[in-house]
Amino acid sequence: MKLAALLLALAAARAQSPRLGGCAVFPPDNIWNQPVDTLPVDRNSAAFVNSVGADRTLFADFGPGGAGIPYAIVPGSQPKVPISFEYDDESEAGPYPIPPGAPIEGGPSSRGDRHILVLDRDNCVLYELFSAYPQADGSWKAGSGAIFPLNGNKLRPLGWTSADAAGYAILPGLVRYDEVASGEIRHAVRFTVPRTRRAYVWPATHYASSLTDPALPPMGQRFRLRADFDITGFSPEIQVILKALKKYGMMLADNGTQWFITGAPDDRWNNDRLRELRRVRGSDLEAVDSTPLMIDPASGETRAGTRVAGVVNAASYRPGWVAPEEIVTILGATGTRVLFDGMPAPWVAAGPAQISAAAPADVAGKAVTEIVVENQGQRVFSAIVAVAAAAPGIFALDASGRGPGAILNQDWSVNSAANPSAKDGVIQIFGTGGGDAVRIGGLAAEVLYAGPVPGVAGLWQVNARVPASVAAGGRISVLVIAAGRSSQPDVTVAVE
Repeated sequence: MKLAALLLALAAARAQSPRLGGCAVFPPDNIWNQPVDTLPVDRNSAAFVNSVGADRTLFADFGPGGAGIPYAIVPGSQPKVPISFEYDDESEAGPYPIPPGAPIEGGPSSRGDRHILVLDRDNCVLYELFSAYPQADGSWKAGSGAIFPLNGNKLRPLGWTSADAAGYAILPGLVRYDEVASGEIRHAVRFTVPRTRRAYVWPATHYASSLTDPALPPMGQRFRLRADFDITGFSPEIQVILKALKKYGMMLADNGTQWFITGAPDDRWNNDRLRELRRVRGSDLEAVDSTPLMIDPASGETRAGTRVAGVVNAASYRPGWVAPEEIVTILGATGTRVLFDGMPAPWVAAGPAQISAAAPADVAGKAVTEIVVENQGQRVFSAIVAVAAAAPGIFALDASGRGPGAILNQDWSVNSAANPSAKDGVIQIFGTGGGDAVRIGGLAAEVLYAGPVPGVAGLWQVNARVPASVAAGGRISVLVIAAGRSSQPDVTVAVE
């Protein structure tokens, strides 16, 4: 029970957005806020890393004394000023609530990117400018600008830039000192590389290159720190950053210096400790494929918590637990073998973006198990999953007529509204994850057989008699139960 409570607490924390100025910085299901530690490795990962520099090191492009990209937080009453843009066809016209003395990247005399980021804390709207210069009349000139309501997931139109080359917001990707001091960064980090390809991938909407070499990463490409990178020798605050790079990764946002990660200036940063990041090399990073999370290329919303890039029961598609000899499906990964705690598992099936295998009986009694997918000897997926005594799931149609299988009548015909079971008849239920009790229409059913199906690893069969007193109908609920857990609630059977 302590483990279950812990997992629930972790899940709740994972569902929270980062906050700044009292505002959630995009919804919890936004791509910036989604972990990518279980996503598959991009097939071009090695080429991307080599093109940027496998021997080059990470660098904290932020620190004390104004180093980094600053931001301002203003009230909703902040007066707005007019902006004229060089790229006005890809910029929101404004006006923008730029306060007097607004912090400019690099300082007032900078000749660099001169970003200005302003958060309206009362309306939770983010305003960002690139190459911003104040004018004598109180207006501003800028290269480009973008406005982001933080309560939504809408991206900029495809092909549009923003204040950043990739077309998305800058503020959500900054490493902030207060986050590090709290012990956790819950979002991806912005970074740059010297050369990018003339392409962009979701959630980017814009490219900034004429190069077409496929070894160069496109704008929007996500990278992460490899799971096996040892962070124990780093300072506590640097470990917080490295944990975020493992869990949330970093998103390519602009052309610049290789492996420069972006943060906000803060005099509390310690440069000696930030320099520890130089011990991380490009070869310690890997590119990941974020497309399994995408719902719509025009939206930053992700399939968080659904059937994407994770471990689920192969019958019910429910995540959360693995039981001994249960068939599990790893979504968002393909490979040549699956291992549980280093032990090869019986392979069951594979599809274009998933692989299924039966958990070994040896996971029984463990609190958690590590599941690894390998492809030709290379690790492409890993996850730590809690172990349960049972995790029943039924291979059957759900209430809307979808599913990977069906319940059979006593004569081996498929049960359906046109071919119902008789009361007192026997139905055959096939699933995985175990099961020794059945409820039909809310009533306990007599179980005639419950056990494995010979010849198919992890497949479980339960034969049960339909109670004579159950109500007739085309959609009578069926549940298989074991060790206090039940199968998915939307499976039904027809009874005449």
